[in-house]
Amino acid sequence: MVEVKILVTVILGLMILHGESEYIEYNTSQRIVPGKINVHLVPHSHDDVGWLKTVDQYYVGANNSIRGACVQNVLDSVISALLEDKNRKFVYVEVAFFQRWWRQQSEILKIKVKQLVNSGQLEFINGGMCMHDEATPHYIDLIDQTTLGHQFIKKEFGQKPRVGWQIDPFGHSAVQAYLLGAELGFDSLFFARIDYQDRAKRKDEKTLEVVWQGSKSLGSSSQIFTGIFPIHYAPPDGFTFEIHDVSPPIQDDALLFDYNVKERVDDFVTAAVAQANVTRTNHIMWLMGEDFRYQYANSWFRQMDKFIHYVNMDGRVNALYSTPSIYTDLKNAAGELWPLKTGDFFPYADRENAYWTGYFTSRPAFKGYVRMMSSYYLAARQLEFFKGRGSSGLNIDALADALAIAQHHDAVSGTEREHVAADYAKRLSIGYAEAEKVVASSLALLVDSRLSSRHEDAVTKFQQCPLLNISYCPPSEAALSNGKSLVIVVYNPLGWKREEAIRVPVSTEGVIVHDSDGKEIESQLLPLSNASLSIRNYHVKAYLGRSPGETIKYWLAFSVSVPPLGFSTYIVSTDKRAGSSTISEVYTSEGNKDLTAEVGQGNLKLLYTTNEGKLARYVNSRSLVETSAQLTYSYYSGYNGTDRENQASGAYIFRPNGTFPIESEGQVSLTIMRGPLVDEVHQQLNPWIYQVITRIYKGKEHAEVEFNIGPIPVDDGVGKEIITKITTDMVTNKTFYTDSNGRDFIERVRDYREDWDLQVHQPVSGNYYPINLGVYIKDESTELSVLVDRAVGGSSLVDGQIELMLHRRLLHDDSRGVGEALNEEVCVLDKCRGLTVQGKFYIRIDPLGDGAKWRRKFGQEIYSPLLLAFTEQDGNNWTNSHVPTFSGVDPSYSLPNSIAVITLQELASGRILLRLAHLYETGEDKDYSQMTSVELKKLFRTKKIHKVTETNLSANQERAEMETKRLVWKVEGSSEEPKVVRGGPVDPKKLVVELAPMEIRTFLIDIDYPKMYDF
Repeated sequence: MVEVKILVTVILGLMILHGESEYIEYNTSQRIVPGKINVHLVPHSHDDVGWLKTVDQYYVGANNSIRGACVQNVLDSVISALLEDKNRKFVYVEVAFFQRWWRQQSEILKIKVKQLVNSGQLEFINGGMCMHDEATPHYIDLIDQTTLGHQFIKKEFGQKPRVGWQIDPFGHSAVQAYLLGAELGFDSLFFARIDYQDRAKRKDEKTLEVVWQGSKSLGSSSQIFTGIFPIHYAPPDGFTFEIHDVSPPIQDDALLFDYNVKERVDDFVTAAVAQANVTRTNHIMWLMGEDFRYQYANSWFRQMDKFIHYVNMDGRVNALYSTPSIYTDLKNAAGELWPLKTGDFFPYADRENAYWTGYFTSRPAFKGYVRMMSSYYLAARQLEFFKGRGSSGLNIDALADALAIAQHHDAVSGTEREHVAADYAKRLSIGYAEAEKVVASSLALLVDSRLSSRHEDAVTKFQQCPLLNISYCPPSEAALSNGKSLVIVVYNPLGWKREEAIRVPVSTEGVIVHDSDGKEIESQLLPLSNASLSIRNYHVKAYLGRSPGETIKYWLAFSVSVPPLGFSTYIVSTDKRAGSSTISEVYTSEGNKDLTAEVGQGNLKLLYTTNEGKLARYVNSRSLVETSAQLTYSYYSGYNGTDRENQASGAYIFRPNGTFPIESEGQVSLTIMRGPLVDEVHQQLNPWIYQVITRIYKGKEHAEVEFNIGPIPVDDGVGKEIITKITTDMVTNKTFYTDSNGRDFIERVRDYREDWDLQVHQPVSGNYYPINLGVYIKDESTELSVLVDRAVGGSSLVDGQIELMLHRRLLHDDSRGVGEALNEEVCVLDKCRGLTVQGKFYIRIDPLGDGAKWRRKFGQEIYSPLLLAFTEQDGNNWTNSHVPTFSGVDPSYSLPNSIAVITLQELASGRILLRLAHLYETGEDKDYSQMTSVELKKLFRTKKIHKVTETNLSANQERAEMETKRLVWKVEGSSEEPKVVRGGPVDPKKLVVELAPMEIRTFLIDIDYPKMYDF
């Protein structure tokens, strides 16, 4: 045997000695071979727009002690490699990075890159500014960030992305499928992460590729072909070729040792057959890339060239350079029947005790900031439109870019490192500062239009209060002296009239409020608690580097009435007479002999037990709903693991290790404030859950709960995840409903999955779902709804009960890559303490079938709060010299309560981008789940409309063009479904837009611009 081995070695040595080494021209031409497995090699790099490093650090390759990643190198290297061989292909996703690279290139290189794009060698897929998260963003933000990317691609390259590519987000939403998929004109959607149990079943049944119908209301028109990767978004094992990867390259030089062409071809064929065994048709896709790959692109392309050449010479399977678009077309042409998927892909677990449901709440303060900036951006675009874009040189582009990047799946998700979260927040802050100028100048132009008619320049200087949530608003706090008054302009970004109470901090009690007609408005003063003052003083110093100048005493609350897409004006002045604002009456439960305390002066009343300080009953005298109700707080202790086997709770993962009720330290004293506008109940449960305020406003039939949680104590070495529970005696049969990115509500059943038989390992975290708008439960007679002001995680773990996770502070990394514990801190003068989160949620109980009206209408009002702008006036001549009220729509018109204007924006081209959204699902409400119309002539009351062009969702193509190109897919077991109802074409003379339930319609409108609104 030894002699044989020696002989073989001698023969090999002679071959090498006398062999020849010469140039090999690799045949990489693209071909499809019927009857063989066709392996589509898709070169790609997944480039996170921030995660371990900031977006700019990733782009330029800075801070490489964290990770050696440089996207600039990726793009430089890929373009060079593509230019070397016309058969090579590459797909790119993150426009935020590509845009940075593009603006630094020479005109000569830009021409070459455009040729690569036009030839199909370089293809943009997905095409948003980032690969957005699917659990925690609001649908309006998803639309905006995608539109921004698509408009860049169309402007620079004239291309329209065809494929959705959400390969890394941690679960997938129904809204992604139909709204950010089918409604964009995408032909397919691909991703990697689904529950490990679901994946195993789908591999066994060859159902990794499906037709996904994301919307019940829009039926088959919401379908999209969807592919789930068998393992992850990397190549099969042994086929990664970055410089430092360990996969063996093809060694085909006969003069060198380790010649391995046959072995490597065999490896390729084996892997291809294995994947074909879990995939339908003879086409499979290999993702040739991973995170921040192709920094030296030739190390990949050289190997792929060789594999295509030698595999095709071998002939058992066929390999080719490809793209997901090519792959999709061939899947469609195969004529296969595909399984139908409905619902979504939440929650996601990658192993038994690892449910990725913690990030639904992670970094709650940042989630709240993103939501606040989102609503501000919507309003700012409207005001910029009313004023006219570019007339002052100001714009809101910086806020648009910052918000787009913040939708990344490691941004608003809360799964980035602390310094990266700070970078996202800084960008939003800079963007806000620019947009604030646009808002102020737009309002000044509108209110000063009477001056303009007299050829006087607009002079009003408006201030705004972005820190109003921590009781800080310098213009409202300033002492009013020398006959000056505070002018508050209240802007309503919604299409219907709003009547609600607003609140501003003031430093004196002798104030009185008038509307623009000089009529006194009923107002109420609510004393600030010590807890609120403490939060204010600490955080103003943390954010602004200085202590607040004024000492405030009260919140001033008063009712406002604001027209649709317009503003009203209110004047606050000093008045020492008895007719000034009513100071709230304050009661405490200490020493109170009554067993219960009743709160609320209208139809809704809440009853509290005075001895325990707890909510006991909910009573609505109008709807005749009366039920027991409790509001409590608890915490889960985070599991303290150190690796994936001993899984910890962290930024991504929620793994509780016991539940502990948060009981008060001694008897909880209720402080009740009563007044003509609002009743409030104040409680402090412990030193770090304080100022729990339950408000009931006059004329409203819901309770508003404001919470301040933190700093969460961790000196016991235990991370904590804080929850609230709203408990009733409803019988809900394990069923509850959560929204999908603020749109459709999806039925959830505890410990159940529609697509497979769930093996329950985590009965708490495995039943958590993302909530952006709200969650509700119902029984045979009533329904309990809870709405939120930001993305949170929640569930119904007990019948009749809703649970929300409000804050998390953890001490261990959960081994999913971020490498950092979720332990947020706020620092002042180098002294840091745990993050305090302030937020709100809203509770209402209705008769069965009546809850949708509140959820939809008030949910939109939560998303789009009234915008307040402040200035001062001398004397009492404001209304004589300024426009006190304004509406962008016809005075006789208001949008239906079922329709929202989600985009009203003047583009750089001068065209108007308009999006209208129907807020209801089919069958959701007996009155509003109907076809509804909007009259564009009344919506644009002072502008002559020349042309209305309906487009796809991102406005990069006409809708008719999109529908003509849409691929049709055959679905297993398909039967006649009810005809899908959608709004009809817009008559160019009548200019009336119809919207069916859950429909969003997008238009580009050409108009005449008058010099000024006719007031």
